[in-house]
Amino acid sequence: MIRENLRNVAIIAHVDHGKTTLVDEMLKQSGVFRENQEVADRVMDSNDLERERGITILAKNTAIEYNGVKINVVDTPGHADFGGEVERILKMVNGVLLLVDSFEGPMPQTRFVLQHALELGHKVIIVVNKIDRPDARPTEVVDEVLELLLDLDATDEQLESPVIFASARQGIAGLSPDGPMTDLKPLLDTILSYIDPPSGDETAPAQMLISAIDYNDYVGRIAIGRIERGILKQGQDIVLCDYHGNRPKVKAKVVNLYQFEGLARVPVAEALLGDIVSLSGIEGVTIGDTLCDVEKPEPLPFVKISDPTVEMTFMVNDSPFAGREGKFVTSRNLRDRLFKELLKDVSLRVSETSTTEAFTVCGRGEMHLAILIETMRREGYEFQVSTPKVLYKEIDGVLCEPMERLVVDVPEFSVGAVMEKMGIRKGELSHMHPMGNRTRLEFLIPSRGLFGYRNEFLTDTRGEGILNAIFDCYQPFKGDIPRRANGSLIAYETGQTTSYGMFNSQDSGAMFIDSGVDVYAGMVVGEANRSNDIVVNVCKKKHMTAIRSAGKDEALRLVPPRKMTLEQALEFIADDELVEVTPKNIRLRKRILDHSLRMKNFMKAQMEK
Repeated sequence: MIRENLRNVAIIAHVDHGKTTLVDEMLKQSGVFRENQEVADRVMDSNDLERERGITILAKNTAIEYNGVKINVVDTPGHADFGGEVERILKMVNGVLLLVDSFEGPMPQTRFVLQHALELGHKVIIVVNKIDRPDARPTEVVDEVLELLLDLDATDEQLESPVIFASARQGIAGLSPDGPMTDLKPLLDTILSYIDPPSGDETAPAQMLISAIDYNDYVGRIAIGRIERGILKQGQDIVLCDYHGNRPKVKAKVVNLYQFEGLARVPVAEALLGDIVSLSGIEGVTIGDTLCDVEKPEPLPFVKISDPTVEMTFMVNDSPFAGREGKFVTSRNLRDRLFKELLKDVSLRVSETSTTEAFTVCGRGEMHLAILIETMRREGYEFQVSTPKVLYKEIDGVLCEPMERLVVDVPEFSVGAVMEKMGIRKGELSHMHPMGNRTRLEFLIPSRGLFGYRNEFLTDTRGEGILNAIFDCYQPFKGDIPRRANGSLIAYETGQTTSYGMFNSQDSGAMFIDSGVDVYAGMVVGEANRSNDIVVNVCKKKHMTAIRSAGKDEALRLVPPRKMTLEQALEFIADDELVEVTPKNIRLRKRILDHSLRMKNFMKAQMEK
């Protein structure tokens, strides 16, 4: 059977190339919203963090109706750290829209997601987006995409993929970059004519692969996937199967069955072959499972998700300020929350350590773990995290480390500075391409070489540089890489910072905090202007005498502090430091708070060297 009235497509692209904006316009032009309805920009980015950062973190489903055909659309993340979302979502669709920026062209994540789509044999529609950019070069970008397809061993049919030129922001598309454009109909027509409709045996026993998991406090886990065979009905008895056979088969019942229409989930009595549906009421369901008919339990193979490359230690907060600001502060709270995250994030790994107070968490990259930390602190969790470390592998008896393919677009004046820093961090230049008054440089660099580099990069390029990296391969260990040139400024005593103490300390380096802030002994309050750590008394008060008055503090000129975001804090900390995360504050601290004990440990380490 062929479902001519249905198409399943995913939109894939590099970060910030316009996927979510294009979905917005597809929803508007298909009549999902009322004429007078007020609609927010990037309506698919429903998560607060997604709106604040302007990126898509979780893949989301929607559906539109066009010319009597239902088109299920999956909006996917563009950032490399959330590539696990894209890999498994591609199993739900029959084709992809590959969005490429009309100036930037194919970027690292474009290559990554396109490779997975080609391996699955999906048909590809190339959409050159942002053609309204003043610096657009659509014709050259099409050639670059074709080169990429050749490089990835695309089939002859995939090399003949149709090309659509569009401006997602204006809601227009056409078959030529110079032709007249009024709406997205050329794109929608191409989806109907080029993407294959789902096909299979509708009379066979039901079979559905779970590609995503949502969670609701009221109904528990919600499984999302595509029906590969047969018909699924509400109230139907099914068997939950694991392809790898790691878990025994479990009998269950379909309690609630939903299909996607616009932005809503609509309850249905039954769903047919090829439909993307969500269902609840199945305990223990996880990504990669297959729901099968009781009579014929045949599990489907699931895509192998790439392994994590970065690990961090999450631990219970034991600072002097522990328990002041958080709602969930115990090791049990922390453990339950981390293992709950595993239910919907297949790229994450959580393992227990020798102590019950700490857990090892592995992810795709710094940003992947930073998003998890930020989500948890907003939920009221209080904990500490260690510096990120890469995961090494032993391949044929040789210690190997993860390598990143780094692409940077920089102004001409900063090319020398960037290449110098890359040399220090063991980066190897593989490609250099001038683009007007800018230059695109491509490096192969160890993942650990990028830790703490983003701030330096923005300084070297005066904020004009664009940096993108994606995991490439494992290579033999490249040797030591300096993580940070400068030491830390450490608070001498517990108390509240004063203008007088801050003024006398700011000559030692850049401050991270204002005056009037509570600090504790051993807390990192700034970056030293020397290579070693400096202990400063930021709580020092000026004693009142008959000659001087405390009111003169108002005349002290304090340099504005450098407020650290969560990502900046994770990049900054050294191996002997931690980030204390609470719902209200992000603090940096030394692992050993006592100054004399810390000094003894330092001297002991030096002696051992």
